Amino acid sequence: MRKTASLSTKLIRIGVGLLVVALASIGLTLWVTWQLEGGAAAVNEAGRMRMQTWRLSSAVQAELPAQDVAALVSEFDRGLSLLREGDATRPLFVPWDQDVRQRFTEVERLWSGQRTAWLDGHMSEGNSSQVAAEAFVNAIDRLVLAIELQLSGLTATLNLFQFVMMALAIIGAVVMLYTGYMYVIHPLDYLRQGLRRLESGDFSARVDVDTQDEFGQVAAGFNHMAQTLQSLYGGLEAKVVEKTRRIEAQRARLESLYEVSAFLAKANNIEELARGFSQRVREVMKADAVAVRWSDEANQRYLMLASDCFPSDMQDEERSLLAGACACGNLKPDARTRVIPIHAHDEAPMRHCARAGYENLVSVPVRLQQRLLGEMDLFFRSEVHLSTEETELLDALAAHLASALEGLRAAALEREAAVGEERALLARELHDSIAQSLAFLKIQVQLLRTAIDRAQPAKVQQTLDELDEGLRESISDVRELLVHFRTRTNSEHIEAALQETLQKFQHQTGIPTRLQVDGEGLPLPPDVQVQVLHVVQEALSNVRKHAQASHVSLDVTKGNGWTFVVRDNGRGFDTQVRHGETHVGTKIMRERAERIGASVVVDSHPGQGTSMTLSLPPYPVAMVNVGTVGLNLPESTALPS
Repeated sequence: MRKTASLSTKLIRIGVGLLVVALASIGLTLWVTWQLEGGAAAVNEAGRMRMQTWRLSSAVQAELPAQDVAALVSEFDRGLSLLREGDATRPLFVPWDQDVRQRFTEVERLWSGQRTAWLDGHMSEGNSSQVAAEAFVNAIDRLVLAIELQLSGLTATLNLFQFVMMALAIIGAVVMLYTGYMYVIHPLDYLRQGLRRLESGDFSARVDVDTQDEFGQVAAGFNHMAQTLQSLYGGLEAKVVEKTRRIEAQRARLESLYEVSAFLAKANNIEELARGFSQRVREVMKADAVAVRWSDEANQRYLMLASDCFPSDMQDEERSLLAGACACGNLKPDARTRVIPIHAHDEAPMRHCARAGYENLVSVPVRLQQRLLGEMDLFFRSEVHLSTEETELLDALAAHLASALEGLRAAALEREAAVGEERALLARELHDSIAQSLAFLKIQVQLLRTAIDRAQPAKVQQTLDELDEGLRESISDVRELLVHFRTRTNSEHIEAALQETLQKFQHQTGIPTRLQVDGEGLPLPPDVQVQVLHVVQEALSNVRKHAQASHVSLDVTKGNGWTFVVRDNGRGFDTQVRHGETHVGTKIMRERAERIGASVVVDSHPGQGTSMTLSLPPYPVAMVNVGTVGLNLPESTALPS
C-alpha cells in the first residue's frame, strides 16, 4: 500500500491551488480594469486640454483681460500637472509607455514654448494664436492617440484574462469533479459494493486498500469488520452444527430411554423384561453383546438373567459367576460405570472374551437406592470411549431396569400378600361363624349322647332339634361366606357392588331392600371398597340372623368423607346389654373399619329397629399386612396355610 496524503490534505491542496489561481486572475483583472479606468480619465483630461487650448486662443483673439488669460493658462498648467502626476482618487493616471511618454514630452515642450507668449499677449498678432493652438492641439491629439493605443492593449489583456478565468472555472469544475470521483465517489462505490456483498451473506467480501487516506482507513476498517464477522459466523455456524449434533444425540438418547422405559412398563415377567432390555440396550449402544447379571443377597454370586448376541458356550460357562472371579461380577459397593480393556487381563474368563474377539467391556452397576443389585455388561470388538452423556444414559437405563425389576418383585409380593390376606379373612370368617357353630354342635352332640345314655327321649328330641337348627345355621354361614368372597368391586364406582350385594341379600332372605346414593365425592380405592363391602355384608348378616326385619335400606352419602348407613325395621336390641353373636358381628365390623381408618357406630333400641353407620376419613387408605392383625386362632381350630 503506497503512502499518500490524506483526503483532507488532498482537498485542501486542490482548493488552495484553485483559490490562488482565482485570486491571481481576479487581481490581474482588477489591475487591468484600474488601468483602463485611469487611462480613460487621462484621455478625458487630454480632450479637455484641447478644449482649453481653443478657449485660450479665443480669449486672446477677443482681447480679454490679462487676468482671464492668466487664469486659462493656470488651468492649463494644472491639467498638464494632473496628467503628469495622476490622481489616485478619481482614479486618473496615464498608462505610460515609451510612445505615450514621448508624446507627453512633446506636449510639455510645446506648452513651455507657447506659455510665455500666451501670457505676454504676443499671440494676439495676426493669426499666430490660431497656428499655435492648432499645433498644440495636434500634439495633444497624438498624445490621446498614444494613450488610446495603450488602452486598447489593456482591453485586449482584460479580455484575455476573462477567457482565461472562464477556462480556469471550467478546469476547476472538472478538477473538482475528477477529484470528487477519484477520492470520494469511487472509494464510496467500492465500499457500497462490499456492503452489498456483506448484506447478501458473502462474508469473504473485501475492499482493496491502496491509500492511507480517510477512505483507506475506512476500507481497512471494513475489511477488518468483514473478517471479524466471517470468523464469528464461521464459529457460530460451527457451534450451531455442534449444538444441533448434540441436541440430536440427546434426542436420540431420550427417545431410547423412553422406548426402554415404555417396554419395561409393559413387561409381564422377569425373563421377558431382562431379555427385551438386553436387546434394546445393545441396539442403543451399538454393542456386540450384552449380558445382564443379578447378584444374590450376599453379593457373593452373580446369576445371568438374560443376554443378547452373547456366545452360547460363554453363556453356559458364565451362567453363575463367583464375585471377584472375573472382571464381570466384580463390583465394589461404590463402583461406577467404566470401560475395561479385555486384553489387559490374564484371568481365564477374560481370555474367553478375548477368544470371542471382544476388546473392551463396559461394566454398568445396577443399583436401587444405593443398594447394589447387579450389573449390566456390554461387550465391544472395537475401541470404546464413553462420553458423559452416554455414561448418564447407561446409568439411567440401569436405574430403570432396577426399578422395573423391583416393581415386578413388589407386584409379586403384593399378590402374595393379597392371597395371605384372603386366607386370613377366610380364617377369620370361619373362626367367627362356622367354627363357633361347630363348637356349639359339638356341645349338642355331647348333650345328645348324655341324653341317650340316661334314656331321656324328650331331651334327645330337643337336642336333635337344636342340632338341626345349628346345621342349618352353619349351611347359611357357608353360603354367606361364599357370597362374601365372590364379591368383586369396581375401581371407579362402588354403587354397582353395593347394589349387587343388596340383590343377593334380598334373594336369600326375601326381605325387600333399597339403595339411596347422594352427594359427590372422589372414587374410593379398590382395597377400601373391599373393606366397605365386607362391613356392609356383615351388617346385613346380622339383620338376617337377628333383626326379624321386613325392610332394609342402605343410604350412601358421598363427600369429603363417605358415610354408609344400613337400617332395618326389625326388633332391635339394647346396645348396653352384651349379646353374644351380635356382639361378635359388631366387633368384626369395627376391626374391618379400623383397617381403613374408619369408624362404626351401631344405634338400636328394642322394637325400633337398628342402624349401622360406617364413616370413612377424607382420604381412606387400606393398611399393609392387615390380613393377620388380631387373628388368634386356637390350636384346635387353626387352618393350614
